Amino acid sequence: MSNHLLPASIFSTSATSSSASKPFLKAKPMLALTALLALAGCSNGQNETNENASSEATKTTEATENNTAAADDNVLRIGTEGAYAPFNYTNADGTLGGFDVEIANAICDDMQMTCEIMAQDWDGIIPGLKAGKYDAIVAAMSVTPERAKQVAFTDPYFSNALVFLAKKDSSFDPANSSDINAHSIAAQRSTISSQWLENTYPKANMKLYDTLSNAFLDLGSGRVDAMISDKLPALEWLGSASGSDYVLKGDEIDINDNFAIAVRPNDEALQAKINQSLANIKSNGTYDKINQKYFAVPVSATPTPAATPTTTASTTVDSAAQ
Repeated sequence: MSNHLLPASIFSTSATSSSASKPFLKAKPMLALTALLALAGCSNGQNETNENASSEATKTTEATENNTAAADDNVLRIGTEGAYAPFNYTNADGTLGGFDVEIANAICDDMQMTCEIMAQDWDGIIPGLKAGKYDAIVAAMSVTPERAKQVAFTDPYFSNALVFLAKKDSSFDPANSSDINAHSIAAQRSTISSQWLENTYPKANMKLYDTLSNAFLDLGSGRVDAMISDKLPALEWLGSASGSDYVLKGDEIDINDNFAIAVRPNDEALQAKINQSLANIKSNGTYDKINQKYFAVPVSATPTPAATPTTTASTTVDSAAQ
């Protein structure tokens, strides 16, 4: 209801009015004033009601936001690639699976937190962490000095080695640098394996791919002669139908490559909690159960005898290498 003033004309009297009507005309200003006060009272009452309602709504909104914040405190958001089997992959139904995913869930269980795991393309996985899209990366990420300038790493949860793969009947021998230079070799772009090959054999005929799956696809289709990869994804592929005609060539290449979980540099409390839970799942047998589930070596992966490449490997890699 409005609190406007009434028109002044209702308070005026006419010179031609009869004397009998004057008492009534004198009463009109009093009636108008009474109405005006009633209107003002009604308006003030409604304003008080609206203010009270607004105050209650504000309290409710603040309470809801506080509850949401409290709920979010119990959620650990994890970023992974979802395309690096057996460490992480995307199932047909769109859910994420793999060694990294199960390790992340085991850590969350030990921390009594809920894991919220999301997929992120490899090239954007560190930028996503820095932008606050998730709290940690569990994605078979190698610890390197370059990455350590951008993220903080937990204790390692896996040690990696590199291997070469080729067809069973191939004469490809990675112990001979001439063989490496003479054959086309597949690798995933911006990974430890591709960086190692490039640094160790700069004349190698490298074919780089955006995902490991695409590299394996071309190897299986005969579009490349050989491939270099992390050991465990290679064993996973060799155990599949697509890799049944292929084997490891030469010995494993130990480059002191360790996988760890990455957090933002200022998240020291989270880093410490993850380290503690990682130690807990290793001591209570949970880690071993997950490891055995994913990393049983298939018979078909038995490597053919060959000497370890004699060229010294450079361990310098760029910040995107896996």
